[in-house]
Amino acid sequence: MQWTDRIRQTKILLVVAAIVIAVASLVASNLLTRDLYEEEHKKMEIWAEAMRTLNVSDDNGGMNLVLKVIEDNTTIPIVVMDENGQVQTSRNIDLESHWWSRGQGAANAADSLRLTAERGKRMKAAGHSIRILYDEANPSEYIDVCYDDSLMLKRLSIYPYVQLGVVLLFVVVAIFALLTSKRAEQNKVWVGLSKETAHQLGTPISSLMAWTEILREQYPQDDLLGEMEKDVKRLQLIADRFSKIGSLPEPVPSNMNEVLTRVGEYMSRRVSNKVKIEKVFPPEPVIVPLNASLFEWVIENLCKNAVDAMEGSGRITLFLAEEMGRVVVEVSDTGKGIRKKDLNNVFKPGFTTKQRGWGLGLSLAKRIVEEYHHGRIYVKNTELGRGTTFRIEIKQR
Repeated sequence: MQWTDRIRQTKILLVVAAIVIAVASLVASNLLTRDLYEEEHKKMEIWAEAMRTLNVSDDNGGMNLVLKVIEDNTTIPIVVMDENGQVQTSRNIDLESHWWSRGQGAANAADSLRLTAERGKRMKAAGHSIRILYDEANPSEYIDVCYDDSLMLKRLSIYPYVQLGVVLLFVVVAIFALLTSKRAEQNKVWVGLSKETAHQLGTPISSLMAWTEILREQYPQDDLLGEMEKDVKRLQLIADRFSKIGSLPEPVPSNMNEVLTRVGEYMSRRVSNKVKIEKVFPPEPVIVPLNASLFEWVIENLCKNAVDAMEGSGRITLFLAEEMGRVVVEVSDTGKGIRKKDLNNVFKPGFTTKQRGWGLGLSLAKRIVEEYHHGRIYVKNTELGRGTTFRIEIKQR
C-alpha cells in the first residue's frame, strides 16, 4: 500500500505542477500578447495619421517623415480601402502562399486585387480598422485603414497552448512510465512469490505422499486415508496453481459446467450448513478455452469472499450463460455488499475490508481472468445489506 500511496502522491504532484505551469504560462503569454496588441494598435493609429497627412497635406516639408512612418511598417498587414470598398494600397499582404497552397501558380493583378479586397473586408469585419476623413465637414469621403495582427503576435498567442500541450504530454508520459514501473514491479513480486511458494510446498507434499503410501500399506481398510489423500491432492493442485503464475499456460477447451460444479462441490464441503450454493447452468455443456486449474481458483476466491461477506449465513449463486459469442459467469451472494467508495479499489493489491487478509484474492482473480484468459471481471451490481454480484466475461474463441 505504501508503494501505491507514493504512486498516487507522485501523480497528484505531477498534475498540480502541470496545472501551475500551464496557468502561469497562459497568464504571462496573455499579458505579453495584450501589451503587444496595444503597441501595434498605437502604431496603426500613427500609420493612419501619416496616411491622412499624406492625402490632405499640401506641404511637402514634412513628407519625408510621413513616408518614413509608412515605410517603417514591415510586419503588420495593412489594406487601405476607400468608401466604395476599393483597395487604395496595401502592405505586408502575402498572397503567394494562398495561391501556391492550391497549386494555381502566381496570382495575376486582378486576382491579387480581389484577394486583397477580401482580406481587407475580413479585417474590417473583425473590428481592425481606423477610418480617416478627408474633410471633417464631408463624412461621406473617407478611407479605412484595415489591419491585422502581425505574424509575431499570432505566434505569441498560439505559443501558450502549444506549451500547454507539451506539458500535458510530459505529464501523461511520466504517469504512464510510473504505472508501467509499478506494474512491472508487481509482476515481479507475483512471479517471485508464486514460484517460491510452489517450490516450498513441493518438498512437504512429496513427503506427505510417501507417508500416505506407507500408511496405506499398514492400514489398507482405514477410511481416513482416503480423506488424507484428497487433502494431499489439494495441496498438489495449489502448488500447481502457484507454479503457473508468472508463465502463460496454454488454455484448452474445457467444459465450464464441470469447472463450476467442481468448485461448488468443493466449497459445499467447507462451509456451514447455513450457506447454500445454488447453480444456474444451461442444460448443454458450455465449452470455452480455459486453464481450468487457474479459473477454478478465481471462482473459489469469489466464493470465499462471498462467505466472509455473508458472515457464514446466506446464499451463493453460480450463474452460467452464453451471450453473443461470450461465456458469462456470475457469482452472487446475499452478503453485506460493497460501499460505493470502495468499488474502484476492490481489485487493487492490498485492499481488504477484513481484519485478517492480505487483500490479494481479487487482484489475483483479475490477473488470471484478464492476462491469462483475455477476459473481463467486474462488479456487476452491489447493494449494502443485499449482496454483490461479480461478473466474468470470456470469449468462446
